[in-house]
Amino acid sequence: FRDEIRPRFGVVRACEFIMKDAYSFDRDKSGLDRSYRAMHAAYKRIFKRCGLKILIVEADPGVMGGSLSHEFMVPGLSGEDLVLVCPRCKKAKSYQDKNEDVQLLCTDCHVKLEKVNCIEVGHIFQLGEKYSSVLGANFVDADGKAKPMVMGCYGIGISRLMAAIIEQNHDEAGIIWPKEVSPYQVIILPLDVTNRKIKKSGLEIYRRLKEDGLEVLFDDRDERAGVKFNDADLLGISLQIIIGKDFLDRGTMELKIRRKHKKIAARPQTIIREVSRFVYG
Repeated sequence: FRDEIRPRFGVVRACEFIMKDAYSFDRDKSGLDRSYRAMHAAYKRIFKRCGLKILIVEADPGVMGGSLSHEFMVPGLSGEDLVLVCPRCKKAKSYQDKNEDVQLLCTDCHVKLEKVNCIEVGHIFQLGEKYSSVLGANFVDADGKAKPMVMGCYGIGISRLMAAIIEQNHDEAGIIWPKEVSPYQVIILPLDVTNRKIKKSGLEIYRRLKEDGLEVLFDDRDERAGVKFNDADLLGISLQIIIGKDFLDRGTMELKIRRKHKKIAARPQTIIREVSRFVYG
């Protein structure tokens, strides 16, 4: 919790937020460098699996202090930070000085850097001995002497991360969650729950997918088809299974892959196989 003077941008800057913090403690600078590189690589994998395209910017450690820090930035229109990016090689640098010459060129490509709005989702620091030396966080080395631990600090804004994912993964109909972070992997839409055959088939698909270890949402509301379609798109669940009149006439249902706007019409067994292939494969 923090006393945020001007909460804004939804969950990007709020009075309450969830933070992932980690610290490393090493005996020397070379150990810190290894820990820092490992966390740097882990963050890149995490953000990729979250469906994010990120810019990594070497940053001023600021009040945290230390010798080195990097920010992980997500380009997005609602971002409150500005980053200078080379349109050719995508190399990025922090845009701290608002009076800085906007004609600045990329040192590698020699083309004009572009200003990009970004959301900061992660920040890592090489703190060194700044805090351990003051607080007496020491260890006894092989020579028997007490020495301060060499520290690193690594943070991800979890609440902010959610906002950044939505910023980069949506269309005019709503959210398109990456499958790794979708609250449910599949939503089943029986278009007429008053029809026993449609509802029974939907429940059977629901049971089979749950047995396969999937998170499934079953929309059993007695609503018009258009309402169900709109709500499913708005929620952004990765896969939609639609059971309607075609199932009564031909025994086929429809699988909609939300991100690709792709639809597959097939019999239930094939639909189950396609869902498993998409989720696990």
